Amino acid sequence: MSTERKTTPEAPQAPETGPRPGRLTAAAALAGLEGLALLGGGVYMLVMGLAGSPDSPRQAETGGITLIVLALLPLLAARGLLKLRRWSRGPAIITQIMALPVAWQLLQADSAAIPAGIALAAVAIASLVLLVNPAATEALGIRGPGDVQDQK
Repeated sequence: MSTERKTTPEAPQAPETGPRPGRLTAAAALAGLEGLALLGGGVYMLVMGLAGSPDSPRQAETGGITLIVLALLPLLAARGLLKLRRWSRGPAIITQIMALPVAWQLLQADSAAIPAGIALAAVAIASLVLLVNPAATEALGIRGPGDVQDQK
């Protein structure tokens, strides 16, 4: 039996592994930072729900578990971006798009949440710019619409 990988004309070739662009590394770092923030917030809510005295323990526990699960999306996307995985760009972009309304709500608050909203909006916009950059898409092997290979 041969251990060579066989490719078919329908299967796209994997991008050639080369140096990872700095923009892609920065996007992965920002996505990872968001994931760690969600994870930290989720753990805090869960611990306060279990050990503290919140107004609604069930709501705090459910919110904590939800944030922990939601943290998986940007963390997995960051890992995929660092490994130059094509699939990782979609979850990373979705995470940034979901962060924008959250940032907007934080900016509408009359409290210390306003700086958090500014920071979240800045991170989300910067990440989106980095993820749609041509160098990043090329490194991930993503081709634009209409850029098809001739199949003979």
